Amino acid sequence: MLFITSNISIADTEIEFTAIRSQGPGGQNVNKVSSAIHLRFDIRASSLPDMYKERMLKLKDHRITKEAVVVIKAQRYRSQDKNRAEALQRLQTLLQSVTHNPKVRRPTKPTKGSQLRRMDKKTQHGKKKTMRSKPSLD
Repeated sequence: MLFITSNISIADTEIEFTAIRSQGPGGQNVNKVSSAIHLRFDIRASSLPDMYKERMLKLKDHRITKEAVVVIKAQRYRSQDKNRAEALQRLQTLLQSVTHNPKVRRPTKPTKGSQLRRMDKKTQHGKKKTMRSKPSLD
């Protein structure tokens, strides 16, 4: 079980792991051992509440495919178990970011005092610029 919040969790059967060979340098170990992990999590087929599914699909994240599948590749460690734990941690943080309710923005208007200060500043700046100009002969 992967716990997202105190009352939301995901069963292990909803997450698919695939062991693949890591990229990059590492000697002969890289060519022989499949230590990297591909984690796949289907958003639409998951047991998440519909509200969280919609928020996940609205995210602009490169790890979410067009088919609504989260694909996470973990290959930092030489151990498959550590890479699996890191992939699960990344999925958990991604899902936790969706569970927070966004703060509702209420549009406000500038106060009368702030408008007056802004206009005073503009006139002072204009006077400063006119003082920089050459004096006219007329």
